[in-house]
Amino acid sequence: MEFTQAVTALQHALREDIPDTPGMRVLSASLSLADNQDALCWLNSQPCWPQFYWQHRDGHEECAALCALRTFTSLAEGQRFLSRFPECPELRLWGLNAFDQQQGHFFLPRLSWLRQGARARLILNLYSETSLHEAAKEAQQWLSGLSPETVIPPASARVCEQVHLPEKAQWHAIVTQATQAIRQGGIDKVVLARATDVQLTQPMSPTWLMHASRQHNSHCYHFYMAFDSHQAFLGSSPERLWHRAGQQLSTEALAGTVGRAADDNQAEQQSQWLLEDKKNQHENWLVVEDICQRLQAIAGQIDVEPVKVVRLRKVQHLHRAITATLNHADDTTCLMQLQPTAAVAGLPRKDALAFIHAHEPFNRGWYAGSAGYLSLATAEFSVALRSAQVQHDKVRLYAGAGIVAQSNPAEEWLEIENKVAALRSLFS
Repeated sequence: MEFTQAVTALQHALREDIPDTPGMRVLSASLSLADNQDALCWLNSQPCWPQFYWQHRDGHEECAALCALRTFTSLAEGQRFLSRFPECPELRLWGLNAFDQQQGHFFLPRLSWLRQGARARLILNLYSETSLHEAAKEAQQWLSGLSPETVIPPASARVCEQVHLPEKAQWHAIVTQATQAIRQGGIDKVVLARATDVQLTQPMSPTWLMHASRQHNSHCYHFYMAFDSHQAFLGSSPERLWHRAGQQLSTEALAGTVGRAADDNQAEQQSQWLLEDKKNQHENWLVVEDICQRLQAIAGQIDVEPVKVVRLRKVQHLHRAITATLNHADDTTCLMQLQPTAAVAGLPRKDALAFIHAHEPFNRGWYAGSAGYLSLATAEFSVALRSAQVQHDKVRLYAGAGIVAQSNPAEEWLEIENKVAALRSLFS
C-alpha cells in the first residue's frame, strides 16, 4: 500500500482495544516500493528528532527511524531494556557506540520505515511505563503530524577555511614517535587518526551530505544519526564490526590500503601490488590474529576466509571474512571484545590506546566507534569510518592510518588524504 494508506492502517490499529497497562506493543503496515520512494528523503521531511538512517553495504536492508520513545547512553543499557520484552525479539534499537565503547547513544524509535529485500514496512512502537492505551492515543495524534516526503535540496555551502588536527608537520612527528615505539617493542601497531575541521560559507544540511555520500560511495554501510536539525554524525563505511543472527557471528579484518586509479587497468595493477605487499599483508594479518584471539573467549569454531581486495571509490583494502559460533555471548560482550579493532586502534590494544590518548590532538568521539542496531534476534554494526560530524556551518572529517615499523609519514599522510577525499570532494 502507499505511504498514506500505511499510516491510515496504523491509525486504525491504534483504535483497537489496547489495554490500560504498561508494556510494549509493535504494530506494522506493509508498504509498496515505488521507484520514487526514498527513506532518507522521507526522514529529512519530518520535523522530529532524533533521526537515524541506515543502508546495508549490500543494499538488501535500509531503515529510517524517527523520534525516541526511550534513549540509552550505552549498548549495555539498551540490551537490558530489550531483555524485558522477550515476546518482541525483532524490536530494534538504533544508534552509535563511541570509540570509548562504554559510551553510546541509542534510541527506541516511535516509527521506522524498514525495507528488507523487496519487502517494506512501517513499524510503529508503543511503549509505556503506565498505560499503553494512553500511548496509543498519543501515537494517533503524532501520526497525523507526519509530513509528506520532499526532495532534499542541493547544498550551496562552500569551503572557506580548513584546519587539520594534527597539521602535516605534527603528523610527521607523531608517526615518527610511533614507529620508534614499535621498533623498541612496546607496540606492534598503532592506528593514528586526523580530524579536518572545515568552515563553510553557510550551514550544511547533514541529510544532503548523507544523500550525496550514498550516491557516490558504493559497497558501504551508510549511517546517519541526526541529534537535531543541525547536528549529525554520518558516514559511509566499508567495514562491518559484527553481525549476529542468533548465536552466529560474522566479522572481518579490513586493513591494508592502496589508492584506486580511475583507469581499471591501473586499479587492477594497484590491487595486485596490494595483495603482494608484505607491509600491508602484515598489517591485515595482525588484525586477523587479534580478532581470532578475542573471539576465542566467547566463541567455538572460528573460520577465516582467504584474503581478497575490496575496491571502493578512492581506495582499495585487503579483506578477510571471519565467522564464529558464540557461546551464549550477548551483543555487549561482542562490543567489548571486538571494539576497537586493531584496524582502528592497534596492537596490543591497551598500549595502542595509551599512545593514541597521549598523542592525538583531538577526541575521537563517535569516530572509529560503530553504528547500527541491536535486537534480541539479531544485531549489526559497521565501524564508524569515512565519517563526518556536522554542526551548522562546520564539518569535521575523520580518517586514520595504520602505523607499523616500516611506515613512512609522508605515505601515511597521503593514505588519509585519499580516505577523507571521498566525503570532502562532495562539497569542495
